[in-house]
This record gives sequence, C-alpha cells and structure tokens, in this order.
Amino acid sequence: MANNDWMIESSNEAADREPVELHPERPHPARVYDYLLGGNTNFASDRAFAEAALKLNEGTRTTARSNREFLRRAVTFLTRDAGVRQFIDIGTGLPTSPNVHEIAHSIAPGSRVVYTDNDPIVAAHARALLTSEPGTGPTTYIEADLREPATIISQASEILDFSQPVGLLLIAVTHHLKDDEDPHAVVATVVEALPPGSYLALSQITDEFRPEQWHAIEKDFAQRGSVLTPRPREAIERFFAGLEKVDPGLQVVNQWRPEADDVYKDIDAGECSLLGGVARKS
Repeated sequence: MANNDWMIESSNEAADREPVELHPERPHPARVYDYLLGGNTNFASDRAFAEAALKLNEGTRTTARSNREFLRRAVTFLTRDAGVRQFIDIGTGLPTSPNVHEIAHSIAPGSRVVYTDNDPIVAAHARALLTSEPGTGPTTYIEADLREPATIISQASEILDFSQPVGLLLIAVTHHLKDDEDPHAVVATVVEALPPGSYLALSQITDEFRPEQWHAIEKDFAQRGSVLTPRPREAIERFFAGLEKVDPGLQVVNQWRPEADDVYKDIDAGECSLLGGVARKS
C-alpha cells in the first residue's frame, strides 16, 4: 500500500470524519489473523509477526484456521438450533470470509449483525463490504474497543432489540487484553447487559499446550507493540461464570461439535491451542 493509503475516515458521521493513521509499522491482531487465514488485507509488519510466530510455534496457522471453523459452527448453532436472530461480533475478522453475517443470513436471512472493532483498516473494509455487497441484510459496523464495554453496549442497543436474545461473539479476542485490563470484568459487563436467553460464544488461546512456545510468541508480540496473553483453562472457564455452557462445554475448539468436512477436526490439541465454548444466559 502506498503511504497515502494509510489514512482513512474515522467516524460514521461524514461531517466529523478525520484521517486516522493505520500504524502499518506495528502488527494488529485483525491483520495478523487475516494473513494467517490466507487473506491479503495486511501490512509487512503483520506478515513479519505472523512468520516469526510460525517459527516459534508451527501450529500458529492451524490455530487461526481451526478457530475460523469454530466460528462457523458456533454461529450455525446459535442461528439454526438456538434461534438467535441478532449478534454482536466484537473483534471481528472482517474482511476474511465466511463472516458472521454470511453464515447467519444463509440460515435466517433477517438476522441482524453488529460488527465491532477498533482497527481503522477493518473499519474501511467493513464499510465498503456492508454498503456494496448484495444480500448483507441488516448488518452494521461500529468502531469501538472491547476495553470500553459501555460504549459497545450503548451503540449496539440503538441497533439491536435488547428485549430479545443476542448472540455475543468474542472469538479469539480476549487474549489481546492484558491481565491488568481485567478482561473477565470487561466480558462480564457486556454479558450483564444482554437479555435472558442470550448466548456467549468465546475462544481464547491457552498455554495448557506448548506453553513455552506460546509465551515466546507473547514476548515477541510485546516487543512489536501488541498484546497476546495465553491463559490457562481455569482462567478461560471464568469468562463463562454464571452461564450455562452448551454441550460439550469448554473444549479445544476443533473438538467443539466438529463436522465431517472440517479440515482441522483431527489435529492434536497442541496444534490448535484454543479453548472455546458457547453458553446461555438464564
């Protein structure tokens, strides 16, 4: 990308839009994820980080791709089996496909989806996608940070009907919060605002498998100006506190309701290294 492509509009209100730097010199989780999934919406810094991570842990790419399969299965379950018709996807993987709106709309075309991220390049692609792609349906993007859950709740509640169940998706995002940012309280704040019958679908990198490799990646990410925090199983369980987990509970994500045609259903736990689950709010 040329230097003059590193600036985009920062607000949905045309009169208030100002250029925002994309900071291509440091990796961003959304763009690193895009590269690992085979996308091309990333910078040299993102590719360099991803390649360094692959050298430290060759399973990094299968971690990302098995997580994408988990996203598809979780959204399919919520839409088809649980009857959820509105979603908040925080830390979205846009523009890599398939996305939440594509999965949900294929089952229930009237489903409403609110995407949330804090990366300007994701915002640019989201706005382009959701204004130009036929059949995206009632889908919206809001620019907000998970660290400010009240902002997400306020904006999402203006778009969605909070008297009806909501599917909250935190797919491979909580490990980008440091422990001192109190990620459990952040997640609990959003969940608390949702109506009864809502669901949380969450996945998080764990250090239960290959701890030395994942903590080496954590250190490398920090040196590059970003955050990655692998967590033990008990810490990931806490994200679901007070919720009723759907069978089979918290699992390595490629073993959460795997389907016959899933590419990564048979990889070992170390190659996946993500724990995830879906849980219902009573």
